[in-house]
Amino acid sequence: MADMQYLLRPIGLVESPLKSKDACPKQGYEGAPDAWLVIDPAFADGLDGLAEKDEVLVLTWLDQGRRNLLKVRPRGEMSSPLRGVFSTRSPDRPNPIGLHRVVIKEIQSRSRLKVYPLEVLDGTPILDIKPVLSSVAEK
Repeated sequence: MADMQYLLRPIGLVESPLKSKDACPKQGYEGAPDAWLVIDPAFADGLDGLAEKDEVLVLTWLDQGRRNLLKVRPRGEMSSPLRGVFSTRSPDRPNPIGLHRVVIKEIQSRSRLKVYPLEVLDGTPILDIKPVLSSVAEK
């Protein structure tokens, strides 16, 4: 199973004021800024039905994460014991997929969504956007 490979195609990129890993909060609720989801025009039709104030899950590819780690110290705290990456939210993991719950603040043109709070670096690839299930039930 370990030698199986899959191809992922990013649907866009994040535009964020966060330019370094040190500037990123550990979680969005810890002071992450607004950011833009800039969607490739080829995927813009997929945004139909989203609206301002909707909560969505943004899946990103944490491209600066280390992929060869299986144990980390949670939140980078050196006094914490090592734990397996699958029990943490560390960006360092075999498949560095980020999961971010955000609110759509503004929709600009057909392919730009301003969201908050988003704790990822400028230029981070976007893999997918999904509505929060409670939002789906209301529509």
